Amino acid sequence: MTERTNEQWLADLRAEADVQAPALEDLHKRLQRGIFYYLSRERSDLSQLAAQEIQQMSEDLAQDATLRVLQNLDTFRGDSLFTTWAARIAVRVAISDLRRARYRDFSLDTLTGEGDVLPASANPLLGVKPVTPERAAEREEVLRRIDDALSDALTERQRKALVAVVVQEVPLEIVAEQLGTNRNALYKLLHDARRKLKTTLEGQGLTLDYVLSRFQE
Repeated sequence: MTERTNEQWLADLRAEADVQAPALEDLHKRLQRGIFYYLSRERSDLSQLAAQEIQQMSEDLAQDATLRVLQNLDTFRGDSLFTTWAARIAVRVAISDLRRARYRDFSLDTLTGEGDVLPASANPLLGVKPVTPERAAEREEVLRRIDDALSDALTERQRKALVAVVVQEVPLEIVAEQLGTNRNALYKLLHDARRKLKTTLEGQGLTLDYVLSRFQE
């Protein structure tokens, strides 16, 4: 691979095809190598994969990363080596792709099916420590009232978004995609949902301090 200065990288990647092609090949190889290192050394969740599988993943992701670098050339400010900047983009591409793969079969429709929106067994507030029967009953009542507020005060769209992001911890981009919207609109949707939920619960005398006190040991 040819060694280039920051300026040479930018010039070559913006040049005509005969100059750009070798620069793209060099960039792709560098990004593929960096992604392979990230997947094989820093992602313990991929440890069960064979080296050949990780190699194929890194090659596929390097293609996407190379395109992403080209699309963002104008944002490079020269505060670091061009290759360092490009490698960071490549890792972000890999992280995003792996996250999307994790939620490939996820559907927001499952969050509004039959039964409670916040099943007690799956709610992160409950923790794993044993509690007294009295405290368990108080917690159950709090969760029931929150669940009722989610169903009664929010629109179905607000409820899906809030439960997915806050309870299920689904990435924003996945929720936005399934709702057919963008991140900015999703932020507004979540803000409105939280405000309506807070107002509804406080109208019932259920303040945040009270909710937290029921789940503190």
